[in-house]
Amino acid sequence: MFSNEPRTHYQKNQLGEVICQLRFPEILSIGAKPPVDFQEAIRADYPRYQCLQEQAAPKITGTPGNLSLQNRPATPNYQFVSLDGVWRVNLTSKFISLACKQYDCWEDFARHLDKPLAAFIQLYKPAGFDRVGLRYVNLFDRDALGLHGVPYRELFQSFYLGPLALDEISEAGVRACGVDGELSIRGGCFLKFHAGPGMVRQNGQKDGKPRFILDMDLYMPGNVPANLSAGALQTLHSQADALFRGAITDTLHDSLLPEDI
Repeated sequence: MFSNEPRTHYQKNQLGEVICQLRFPEILSIGAKPPVDFQEAIRADYPRYQCLQEQAAPKITGTPGNLSLQNRPATPNYQFVSLDGVWRVNLTSKFISLACKQYDCWEDFARHLDKPLAAFIQLYKPAGFDRVGLRYVNLFDRDALGLHGVPYRELFQSFYLGPLALDEISEAGVRACGVDGELSIRGGCFLKFHAGPGMVRQNGQKDGKPRFILDMDLYMPGNVPANLSAGALQTLHSQADALFRGAITDTLHDSLLPEDI
């Protein structure tokens, strides 16, 4: 499952989005008023702002035979976006996150995370983080990689393929296939993943081109002190590298144009 190969940079990485999210015990002051000081701390890098109202699922109250739904108040989700739209910071009363649509390397991602995370810790002084997560959403396009007609079983390890790993099964005859799992891995981390072919939505519409989706959400649960969050993310990233290389074959690895780091 894990690869022991050295870390690699891919010129043709197939990442649709990379997301880092840190959840913390609820801080009511974040939802009570707009985070003016936080915006000022990061506004040079993330000048575009909007506030979204997220509606939680209704709460079921009452007793059997006399149940009712009680609406919950909407939660503000403050969003700060870079001018080019590639980077996005989200802040709510329960989490802070950074998302990137054009991921290049971990060092670049970590640099973009430094300022908003430091500003959040300084301004809101969280007791710690309940969950530190790093998610990589890969969207593999065989045509773009020069692999038209190459079956998925020659590109991905069977652990992620389900029925598609079998020689006697034709991809054309598979109407739907997905492999999902959640398991503990080394380093005190956990992995939640989805793998399988699917259609990707662009601006709310399916673009009509099938891709192989490899969605890997690595996380560290429990009470992670704020001053150890950077180390936790580094651990997650190192696990993600080894997991990704262990998920693909040499054929796919070579098509991604690897470079030694």
